[in-house]
Amino acid sequence: MGDRSWPDAPAIYAVYPRSFLDTTGSGVGDLNGVTKRLDHIAALGVDAIWLCPFFVSPLHDGGYDVTDHRAVDPRHGALEDFDRLVSAAHDRDLLVMIDQVHNHTSIDHPWFQASLDGDEEAADCYVWRDPKPDGTPPNNWLSQFGPPAWTWNHRRQQYYHHQFLSCQPNLNLRHPRVQTMFRETLEFWLDRGVDGFRFDVVTAYLFDPEMPDNPPARPVVASKVTGPNHNPYSYQDHVHDLLPGDGAAYTENMRRWVGPDVFLLGESNTGNNTVAIARSFTEDGRLDACYTTDPLSSGRDPVALADFIRDLDGEWRAPWWFSSHDHPRHVSALGDGTTEAAKFYAALLTVLPGAALVFQGEELGLPQPDLTEKETTDPVDLLYWPDAPGREGPRVPLPWTADAPAFGFSTGTPWLPMRWDQALSADRQEQDPDSVLRFYRRALEVRRRLGISAPDRVVPDASSSVLSLRIAKGDTEWLAVFNFATDASLPVPTRQGIAPVFGTGWDGRRLAPWGAALWEGTGDVADVPGD
Repeated sequence: MGDRSWPDAPAIYAVYPRSFLDTTGSGVGDLNGVTKRLDHIAALGVDAIWLCPFFVSPLHDGGYDVTDHRAVDPRHGALEDFDRLVSAAHDRDLLVMIDQVHNHTSIDHPWFQASLDGDEEAADCYVWRDPKPDGTPPNNWLSQFGPPAWTWNHRRQQYYHHQFLSCQPNLNLRHPRVQTMFRETLEFWLDRGVDGFRFDVVTAYLFDPEMPDNPPARPVVASKVTGPNHNPYSYQDHVHDLLPGDGAAYTENMRRWVGPDVFLLGESNTGNNTVAIARSFTEDGRLDACYTTDPLSSGRDPVALADFIRDLDGEWRAPWWFSSHDHPRHVSALGDGTTEAAKFYAALLTVLPGAALVFQGEELGLPQPDLTEKETTDPVDLLYWPDAPGREGPRVPLPWTADAPAFGFSTGTPWLPMRWDQALSADRQEQDPDSVLRFYRRALEVRRRLGISAPDRVVPDASSSVLSLRIAKGDTEWLAVFNFATDASLPVPTRQGIAPVFGTGWDGRRLAPWGAALWEGTGDVADVPGD
């Protein structure tokens, strides 16, 4: 890594290359498009970029079904393009993190195809099992998308296990050959200048090799499951198909493979015991950070957010995020689709303790687009149509130029339709001092300058509509207040000795609906709502 080092609580900009910028006219974004717009990312004031998969893939699951973990899909460019991107990012003081999909491969992966042809060494790298005597699957496990976690293959006369789509067979991560492959893959990308890795579904890596049936979900488990209620996955207590305790210890392998200076970020895809699991995955010698679903499930609930902060108990290793390539854009899902809501969540992200993940287009305040069933390509959205989870909406390409065809994303036909309001485009917002884009820059500048995301102490208080945070770092103290109400302003009486730092919707006396404000000093604030 040379002189490049990670801050304690980095701000990381997530790029979904397929939808960022197309430089070839194919309608699909590419790595050269990311390089071309690195100045846009750097101007935000983030510390790093995270590249979602750009590897060779049939794209049955948006690139998370990988055929070759060490090659760039020709639709996205070539290895030389990746090398130029890394160099250009480093020239702008941006660290580079890339996705790693260790849990599964594509059914097109050479190992899986070899297993179909009778190669037992290749088959041992996956999870093949014989049927029960009556021909049914080995157990009652469900995939995390809802359908059974087993698919029959007539050539082997066996079932293979998949925790997600049937096109994503699970790898046997306990197998030495699989571990060697991923160790060498990490080394391959480190040799090309990568500074960190994000591990997809890291809490799903390991399972009970005896494979007993999962029991029905206990009420306490069922009540904490996030995601759509129509998914039968929530009906089970996943005590055998998910072993996060073993998985946490397994991450010591990844740390040993890459060394102490590479930033390792994990995605927790379990809704139970989230803080305890995040802590276990980030103990010494494991990951640096592990993000949970709590910001999504609690993002409209000040009391739940306060409880989550208390549960972290000063160990800020669960990054904050509100949107991603897999979840509906939060301006619509948590907010009311307005620029005020977009700025509100930018302000919240500014002061919350720990790393922050900003998904592309979030800085433009993009709402969740509406897609028809015919326009939708995501298999999970189609599985539950019309009550779709909304994974495809955040992947609609970005609007760069208001008056250009396809908003400047492509000279061809974008792979998803773009029906953005022209006012949302980056060029229009660049010229508007009151735009969401300009606000994000100010928010991230405050975050970096104050070092407020790596505090010594945070004391939260909340009511049904207000969250207040008393934050301390060294000899400096701050107060942040957030009005979650959409229809009522909030009086915030102040006295001398408190200095406003940053905010939105605050006129010096009241916080408007979706208003947020940060002050330096806390002792001279009287009657803070929520306290």
